[in-house]
Amino acid sequence: MRLLMVGAGNMGGAMLRRWLAAGLSPADVTVVSPSGRAMPDGVRVVPAIPDAGEGAFDVILLGLKPQQLGLLRDGPLADHAPRVLVSILAGVEEATLATLCKAGAVVRAMPNLPVAIGQGVVALFSTAADDATRAELTEWMRPLGLVEWIAGEAQFDDVTALAGCGPGFVFRFADALAQAGAALGLSQDQAARLALATLAGSATMAAEADVSPATLADRVASPGGSTREGLNVLDRDDRLVTLLTETLAASAARNRAMAAAARD
Repeated sequence: MRLLMVGAGNMGGAMLRRWLAAGLSPADVTVVSPSGRAMPDGVRVVPAIPDAGEGAFDVILLGLKPQQLGLLRDGPLADHAPRVLVSILAGVEEATLATLCKAGAVVRAMPNLPVAIGQGVVALFSTAADDATRAELTEWMRPLGLVEWIAGEAQFDDVTALAGCGPGFVFRFADALAQAGAALGLSQDQAARLALATLAGSATMAAEADVSPATLADRVASPGGSTREGLNVLDRDDRLVTLLTETLAASAARNRAMAAAARD
């Protein structure tokens, strides 16, 4: 598979390294990077999108920022005809992406940061990809973590808010948990170590459990015990659910605003 990556920053670079580790040949990868950002050995790096006459690419992956979409509107990809155009641009819709080149299918993808360690989430959506293409893309994305196809594009902004933005919210929660421990009298360093280890172990346990996280929470909260007292604070007036609902809603609204801007 010949792959052209238009942009390979933190997210695109993380995806590329995982694919190379899974067996993708670096000789089959070309990365467009005007800054000349260092790439893994063997990967071809060019400052601009190569001419279509230089050879066909099976997959073109758009890994630049949504705000940089305008760089592609003047037609630098117009003569390319990949089997699949994959975009990780948040908020940019399939119809907009389809105008950029003559792709056999356009697929929106939303990875999150833990793809860097193979424990991420990749949400996929396409109206044009057939079953064979979907199966191929599922296998291609599998080294990155959990792969989920989304039924409707209207849901993609919501999935992005939950899974794409979610690591940032988890990192913030980890920091808050550590700060709360420090407020009780623990040292900052020790509180941070304890918070991260608690999150890592709890997340693994929840992922492997045959019951919901809500059930797990109730199982570790003995009536009248200290865990139950803490949960009572989080559960009061559904304050934690309300906070996270507002958080995801703000992210989803921003995704929709970016989609509207991309249509203009």
